[in-house]
Amino acid sequence: MLRLLLGAFALFLSAVSVQAQEWPNKPITILMGFPAGSGVDVIARMLQPSLEKSLGQRLVIDYKPGAGGNVASEAVAHAKPDGYTFLLGTAATHGVNAALYPKLSFDVEADFTPISTLVDVSNVLTINPAVIDATSIKDFIAKVKAAPGKYNYASTGNGTGTHLAFAEFNHKAGLDMVHVPYKGGPDAIQAVLKGDVCCIFNQVQTVLQHAKAGKVRLLGVTTKKRVAAIPDVPTIDEAGVPGYESYTWFAIFGPKGVEPAVAQKMNLALKTALGDPETQKKLADLGNTPRYETLDQFKATVKRDRAKWAEVVKAVGVKIE
Repeated sequence: MLRLLLGAFALFLSAVSVQAQEWPNKPITILMGFPAGSGVDVIARMLQPSLEKSLGQRLVIDYKPGAGGNVASEAVAHAKPDGYTFLLGTAATHGVNAALYPKLSFDVEADFTPISTLVDVSNVLTINPAVIDATSIKDFIAKVKAAPGKYNYASTGNGTGTHLAFAEFNHKAGLDMVHVPYKGGPDAIQAVLKGDVCCIFNQVQTVLQHAKAGKVRLLGVTTKKRVAAIPDVPTIDEAGVPGYESYTWFAIFGPKGVEPAVAQKMNLALKTALGDPETQKKLADLGNTPRYETLDQFKATVKRDRAKWAEVVKAVGVKIE
């Protein structure tokens, strides 16, 4: 009996090994919890050609927006761990949401296989000068303080990184503003452009073209260092709110149980794609910093950032039932 069991186990290991060697042998689906045209989508489309080349397979991007990215996250958490379904997640979907949503049907750590980060993304305080004609962070703060409750700010949805970035900014600067959530980046940006709201914290890549066209004004970036794509825009920390820092990362996750050899192959494919000089330049030109991590490094990042964002959520008092 023992000999039979050992033989069966050896056959199982052999089958697993063959599967890993053959992977990938068909198109790979990457689910995204945000709409087409969003900042996450921009990154996905930018990386798609180099990643397809690295993997030798076509990537299918499947949009499942809703609930701050939780719809797509839930689908991947419950997907078959065969290496053909992944999630393009963020620090919000796997850090913020665990603190914001008390009734998630999945655990952001236990139910996923973290593969690697892709980029670090800075937000920038973006204003419509026709609504609030501020020329600096200090000027913006002064104008908002002079009219408590008057100014509305947009976000890409309740509990998203853009929401928390502004909520933390208001908390540190002592501002009284009204939050207006939208169903994603495109809708939120349009609201700013039309003057329905005065401003937004959004990714540099999503507002850069509008700033160059003179439709919006960029006052400060949320990272501790200035962004190479907009070097004249100061950090919020240096411009009047000491200690302020808020940025997000985008990353790839698989469902729990992805074979380690397959996860490693996907990780190395991402490393190759992120190392492509043309891709790196495109990412940097839009204000993003490429960021590759090993499987173990990224697992530690998720754990650390989950704890960090839980503290931020508690500090600013944001809750979603």
